[in-house]
Amino acid sequence: MTGQIEIRYAQRNEAAAISELVQNTIRVSNALDYPAEVIERVVGNFSHEAALGLMENRVVWIARQGDEIVGTASLDGDTIRTVFVSPMAQGQGVGRRLMETVEAAAREAGIEVLRVPASLTARNFYARLGYDEVREVLYGQERTFLMEKQIA
Repeated sequence: MTGQIEIRYAQRNEAAAISELVQNTIRVSNALDYPAEVIERVVGNFSHEAALGLMENRVVWIARQGDEIVGTASLDGDTIRTVFVSPMAQGQGVGRRLMETVEAAAREAGIEVLRVPASLTARNFYARLGYDEVREVLYGQERTFLMEKQIA
C-alpha cells in the first residue's frame, strides 16, 4: 500500500468504514496477544452504531490513502482513544501521523498531559512516541496499560 496519506476529521457517513477498519484490525493485529473471547468482546464495542456514538462524544480523525480509510484516532478530553491502523498500512507512518495530529490538537486545547489506554499490542508503539507506562490494568483476561506523555 503506497501513496499520500491524508489526515482529516471523520464524518458521520464514514462511521461504517471506521467500524469495519477497527474490527478487522483488532481481529488481525491483536489476535496474538489476547484470547479469542477477549478479541470478540472488544470487537463488539466497535459496531457501526457504537462508532456513530463515539463521533458524538469525541474528536475523531481518519487517515486516508487514496479512497481507502487506513487509520483512525480520537481525542476524548485528555485521553487518546481508538487508535487503529489497517494491518496492510502498519509500519508506514500512518499511526505516527495520526498521533502527531491528536497531540497538536491537544496542545491547542491547552492539554498538558495526554493519556492513552494501550493494548499489549500497541504498548511499544506508544513507548516509541514518548509515552511512559503509569500502570497495568487487568479486566479479566484483557491486559492493558495506562500510558501518558507531557506535551506542554
